[in-house]
Order: sequence, then structure tokens, then C-alpha cells
Amino acid sequence: MKAIRLILAACLIGTAAIQPSLAETGVTDTTITLGMSAPLTGPASGHGQELKNAITAYFDQVNKNGGVNGRKLQLAVLDDGYEAEKAVANTKTLIETNKVFALLGYYGSASITESMNKGFGPARVPMIGGISGAMALRQPPAGNPNNRFLFIQRASYADEAEAIGLQLATLGLKNIAVFYQNDGFGKAGLEGLTNALKKNNLTPSATATVERNSEDISKAVETIAKVNPQAVVMVTLYKPTAAMVKALRKANQSPMFMTLSPVGPDQLTQELGNDARGIGISQVMPFPWNDTIAIVKEYQHLVGKQAPYSYMSLEGFVIAKMAVEAIRKAGGKELSREKLISTLEGLNQDFGGYRISFSPNSHAGSQYVQLTVIGAGGKLIK
Repeated sequence: MKAIRLILAACLIGTAAIQPSLAETGVTDTTITLGMSAPLTGPASGHGQELKNAITAYFDQVNKNGGVNGRKLQLAVLDDGYEAEKAVANTKTLIETNKVFALLGYYGSASITESMNKGFGPARVPMIGGISGAMALRQPPAGNPNNRFLFIQRASYADEAEAIGLQLATLGLKNIAVFYQNDGFGKAGLEGLTNALKKNNLTPSATATVERNSEDISKAVETIAKVNPQAVVMVTLYKPTAAMVKALRKANQSPMFMTLSPVGPDQLTQELGNDARGIGISQVMPFPWNDTIAIVKEYQHLVGKQAPYSYMSLEGFVIAKMAVEAIRKAGGKELSREKLISTLEGLNQDFGGYRISFSPNSHAGSQYVQLTVIGAGGKLIK
């Protein structure tokens, strides 16, 4: 019996020796699987496709050069149609079925907020980079424990709105109306602009809303047209933004139009044609056509001379680059979600003209804002 026990013990030791060590979910010796939910259909599909294409292109380049610490990056992408409920469902699928290590590149305030609170936050899965400037997503983890797992690389809507409000006040404009989307994105922009105007002893002369994923702006046009504003700040996506511009010009009103970065200048110009000329847009990324900026030059080299450059595509590139850098710094064989989170919380890096800085108490990586104007032929002017 003693001999049999010795043999069994030896077998168990041998079996344990050949079993692989337990790895983090989504990580193998050769791969790292990441997940992304994006609007590949619906009113924000143009933005979603640009994000996906830029992130995929950068990951392909990284993989061709050996991957990250010897592991190739795999990206699972699901379409949410710019619907928050679908984004939550996609998040759960990516975590539970696709077994991703981390998430990145989500689009939209409502989609990210709901996915954080109902998906990746409770599951303790980090999300690297997203397209939203909502302040609720920038609260320290002490305010909402789920915020610990979200790292946003861009300035807030409040930062953008404050830059717009300051510009309008500097120009001496006082009759300023606000048209905003009735969700986290729109309300954050309204709050930021209201605060900026308040600093100059001003208040919005009128406010009007449009529902998410809707182009029904009839009531909003009526409300804003009544005050005959000098300027209209639109915290909306390109379709309702274009509809508002057309409606007010049809009513023989020609205010200064300003809008925030999520509008997408290319899509707005496609909707409005020459009528887009003169519309001001705040931007949270460097000018994508200025190849004297190192990160822009690298981005242009990646997408090639034939591909159209855009702010959204550049932002996708920045998100992908930030994710790769954080995963690389988080370690090799012992890569884990907790190590990735702690690495991100210590990240303070200039990515070639665009600095991203996080800390344990702040997961908002940048306050960079630049104002641009749509010029002749839809060309942006900074």
C-alpha cells in the first residue's frame, strides 16, 4: 500500500508540473483578447466605423511587429447601434462569452455609463478609452466604485463647452441659445456651457432638446427661433445639428453656430454641403492634418495617404496606442487586470504632442481643447 501511495503521489506531482499556470481571463501565452462595442449601424455609424478601423489598423501593425510582450492582440467588435441597452448586452457578451481581458473604444455617454454600471464595473473588467465627455464618467472612484475600471483619454464636454462659452463671451455675444440632446452627452454640454456663461454674467437665452436617436426638432426650432439668437450652441450629433441649421436658415435667421467634437465635421458637411461653412466645432484631439505633430505624423503614416484623415479616426488611433502602451507596461507573463489598472493609474505620458495623465483619484486623461471652423469645401480651419 505504501508503494502504491508513493506512485500515486509521484503521478500527481508530475501532472501538476505539466499543467499550465492559471492565467488571467483573455490572456494566453500567445494572445490577448480585447473587446469593443461600437455603433456600426445607426445615426453614429460613421464614427463607430472610423474608431473600429483605426484601432484595428494599429493592432495589426503591432501584431506584425511581434505583438505586446510576445502576445498578439485579438479584437472582438460588436455593434450597438448607438443604443445603451444594446451596449450593455454587448458588454456582457464580450466578458462572459468572448472572455476578453479588457475593453476599449466605446462610443457615447449613455452607452459607456450604462455599460460601466451594469457591465464591466461589476465584473471588474477595465475599459481603456472611450468617446464621451460626460462628467459622471470622470468622478473619482470614491464617488462611484465602478469608475475605478474606466479610463477616458479625452477632455470633458464641460471643458469643450467652457472653451466655446469663453469664445462667445470674448466676441461680445449675449443672446446665446443652447440646443442639446436629451441624454448624458447633451446635459453635460448644457451644464458646462451654462457654467462658462455664468463666469461672464450671462445665461442661455433659450434651451431646447432633441431625443437621442431622433431628428424631430420641430419644437426645438420653435423655442430657439423665438429669441432670434446671436449664437446657437448645439450639443447634438450631426443629423439633428444639420436639421437645426437648415431650419433656422429657412426661418431667415443666421446666428453663429457652434457645436462640440462628437458632431463629426465630415458627416456634418455631407449633410449640409456649403451650408456647413462657418460652423465652429470644439476639438479634443490635435489637428489631424498637421504632420509637424509627432502623434499626427505617426497616425497619417498608419492610415496612409489615400485614406481621409479625421478627428474620430485619430482618436481611435490614440486609444489603441494608449491601450497597447498600458498593457506593455503592465507586464509579461504575469499580466492581470489589476496590474493593468494600477499601470493606467500611474500613466503620465506625452504621446507625441498629446499628453495623457491618470492617477488613482482621476481617470480623466486630458483637458486638451482646440476650436476649429468649417471652411470652404468642408475643410476645417484651426
